[in-house]
Amino acid sequence: MAAQSPASYIPAMRAILLPLLLLLGACGDTLVVRGGVEAPSAASQYAGATDPGDPFERLNRTILDINTVADDNLFRPVAETYRALVPEFGRLRLRAFLDNLGEPLIFANNLLQLRLEAAGTSFGRFAMNTTLGGAGLFDVATAQGLSRQSGDFGQTMARYGLDHGPYLMLPVTGPSNLRDAVGDAVDGFGNPLLLALGPVFSAYTLGVLNTTRGTLGGIDLRAENLDTLDILRADSLDYYARLRSVIRQRRDAELMALGRPSAMEALDDPGHSPPVLDDPGTASAPPAAAPARLPNPPRLPADFVARTLARANLSMPGEATDQALPAASPVDGAWARAVLSGAALAPPP
Repeated sequence: MAAQSPASYIPAMRAILLPLLLLLGACGDTLVVRGGVEAPSAASQYAGATDPGDPFERLNRTILDINTVADDNLFRPVAETYRALVPEFGRLRLRAFLDNLGEPLIFANNLLQLRLEAAGTSFGRFAMNTTLGGAGLFDVATAQGLSRQSGDFGQTMARYGLDHGPYLMLPVTGPSNLRDAVGDAVDGFGNPLLLALGPVFSAYTLGVLNTTRGTLGGIDLRAENLDTLDILRADSLDYYARLRSVIRQRRDAELMALGRPSAMEALDDPGHSPPVLDDPGTASAPPAAAPARLPNPPRLPADFVARTLARANLSMPGEATDQALPAASPVDGAWARAVLSGAALAPPP
């Protein structure tokens, strides 16, 4: 099947992005956010590349500003309208339908990752939800113990040791990295479901279906995260740095859950004792002096110690007074005399 070329989408993207670029230039160093509150633009907060994993930070910040203007003036209003007009029941049905369309893609990536059990689960989910769930409008598979799996081509490349590459902020689609951006492109044009429909529909029709699916999924995802992104933007002194950190941690957690290598640094071993540090602000402390001992501790007569121990009636600490232990074994006087004859006792420090 000859998939529709990405070049066919360039005129539409240019029609959207050029007015936004002009609007962004008019904003200067601030962006007007929701509620009339002004916040510094991401580009104005650039203080030099400080993250080795983000060599394109200056450009990424500019693209985030473009995406933010596009979101405030286009994507967010559309998502708000969608959430206002479509009841929750309808949104859940659309979400389940789109998720079901993605199951063949998850199945294929799980096979490539040699996760056969997960692949079988995804196959069972697609078959069950497509037939018993009304073409995927209802998720009946989860109730039967077939939980939704994760699987994309970015994960597949990570499975075989490909590094994530530099952090990227992509127009419209948002934060990613080089590996996952390539993976998203492969997933978009290599979806097994679309490949299977190739002999039935023309390449143009399949391109429209794929674009429509991605657009509806994006609107639903934005509507689902209206409040989450508002909180993230409102609570961040540097929205770009906060978003980069959140996206990286989320992706790293996904890969670690699947046993994949990630970019997260290993934490200190909780069972390992850290080195003792000097008191800050002072010179290295001298070694603690040994507790003083009496110069000539008194010696106890061996005969006295032997007689005392022989008559001792020992009991356990904390034992009730009315529950005496069995009679203590007498201490051999010769043994006590031999052990204690040279003992030098000192008071505790």
